[in-house]
Amino acid sequence: MLGRISSAKNELVSPAEFARLNRSYADEIAARCYERYQQRLRESNALDFDDLLVKMVQVFELFPDVLAQYHQRYTHLLVDEYQDTNRVQYTLVKLLAGERRNLFAVGDNDQSIYGWRGADVRNILQFEQDYPDAQVILLEQNYRSTQSILDTAQALISGGDKQKHIKKLWTENGAGTQVSLHEGYDQDEEANLVGDEIARLVAAGDFSYGDCAVMYRINAQSRALEEALMARGVRYQIVGGTRFYERKEIKDVLAYLRLAYNPYDSVSLGRVLNWPGRGIGERSEGELLRWAAELGVPVYQALRELADSAASTENAGDKRSGATPPFAPRTRNALLAFLATLDQLGAMHGTLPLAELIDALLARLEVREALIKEYDAEEAEERWGNVQELRNVAGDYIGLPIEAQLPTFLEEVALVADVDKVDGKADAVTCITLHQAKGLEYPVVFLVGLEEGLLPHSRSSDDREKVEEERRLLYVGMTRARQRLYLCYAFRRASFGRVNVTSRTRFLADIPRELLKQPLKRGVASPSPQASMFTSRSGYGGATPRRQPGQPERQPPPSPTAVTFFAGQRVRHATFGEGLVVSSRLVEGDEEVIVSFADKERRLLASFARLERDT
Repeated sequence: MLGRISSAKNELVSPAEFARLNRSYADEIAARCYERYQQRLRESNALDFDDLLVKMVQVFELFPDVLAQYHQRYTHLLVDEYQDTNRVQYTLVKLLAGERRNLFAVGDNDQSIYGWRGADVRNILQFEQDYPDAQVILLEQNYRSTQSILDTAQALISGGDKQKHIKKLWTENGAGTQVSLHEGYDQDEEANLVGDEIARLVAAGDFSYGDCAVMYRINAQSRALEEALMARGVRYQIVGGTRFYERKEIKDVLAYLRLAYNPYDSVSLGRVLNWPGRGIGERSEGELLRWAAELGVPVYQALRELADSAASTENAGDKRSGATPPFAPRTRNALLAFLATLDQLGAMHGTLPLAELIDALLARLEVREALIKEYDAEEAEERWGNVQELRNVAGDYIGLPIEAQLPTFLEEVALVADVDKVDGKADAVTCITLHQAKGLEYPVVFLVGLEEGLLPHSRSSDDREKVEEERRLLYVGMTRARQRLYLCYAFRRASFGRVNVTSRTRFLADIPRELLKQPLKRGVASPSPQASMFTSRSGYGGATPRRQPGQPERQPPPSPTAVTFFAGQRVRHATFGEGLVVSSRLVEGDEEVIVSFADKERRLLASFARLERDT
């Protein structure tokens, strides 16, 4: 709600105007909250952060004599990052510039990436309309990157909406190494490609771990990367965020899973006793702990005693001192509901596969709804994405017996989380979102997840302006690299409990093939030297490999009518090495094979995995 109020203020929309513009019941509620919020601020003789600018604009507009005093005081203005200004900032600058118009604005419309928090790229694009006598100075020399990186970034940004003052970036740093494009079979192989290349660069003595950065669109993508880096003993740091297994929502879900396996885990029980919120405050928790101590039993056993006392008045008169439950009816009911949840989860363990157990847990606890209540919409969705990524990990255990899936999962997560705690001062790879990376630079940059639905994000794919902002976000990521740049994507990716075949980001269609090194792992007919590596589908659709004119069109392999791999069969994969087939089945016109490799079990599609049978 505060986010909506802040957005309204940044657009100079008053509570009354906001109420007139409301179109739904939710808007009406927001309008009431906005009015009450402003009333409370007035009663407290206070301003919030947004008001500092809003009130200044209002004073300048209502009292020209006050504005005139500031015109005399500030005769010249310098504004940095002008492309990131919102409406209230834009209006304030225009008022202060006044008739003198001694305004020096520095900005780059190609790096406007904060539209989601109110920035309006039109402010810089229309600068010359606002100030017709302005002189435009293009800063085209780049002191950071090599020419290969700049040419690739330039091709990307030039493929977007045409704007005036197209820059031609150049540098004296030399051509440098070509930009590399890599495809992984899934997010785990993509992460392994990154981990292997970082290890190779460091082993060769060319770079240190601290020289390398891995950038992604959303925080949930860090999970596979973190595990790949840890598996290679590579130190890393999460900048501007929290390591995956240390994120609150992940710890909370894991606590419930530990309780499903071992309800006597008092640490996990204490963590989630009131999550999601069920009206058990610190006082009630303290009463529960004291009562358990008086009974001389673990907390879970105390909950069982409470259930017994509720079921039978005779049991309430236990001979042990302090056996009478000290809880008010509302607290007692909340504790019993919590116990019922633990009992249900415990009953599911050993009967449901791990992935289904997690689904049932999330549904019973209404985790998504709880996150929406606790956080603003964007943060709630990001945290829900983290939870779904944890659920995706459960798919790796499908080949184990059902009763072994949860304990094995918890054991491996505990090992990963323990290794996760490294010295923050050590030489370490930086893992960071693209938004957080703006203004930073690294000798080596890996951009991962360059797929439709991630970049551009699914929330932006149907809005032209938002798609162009996603393009600029990728451009910002590319131009963080000084010497080496790697572009990575996965052929398929697990998301929200499902594994989907992905499409490469449409933005790759604008990068000529000759600018990229080793563009594809799988064999596809090469395009002409002047052609783009990919040709776009119509509109804002995905991208498909371009076929060389005159070459026969590649036909898809025929759909199998029966499985060709069998449990116990030995196979070899080009990346994962030797493995043993656990199971195989037909799925949507392809054969899905589960293979146990040395590191873990993996699901593979036979048509793409190119498994070799061991004869």
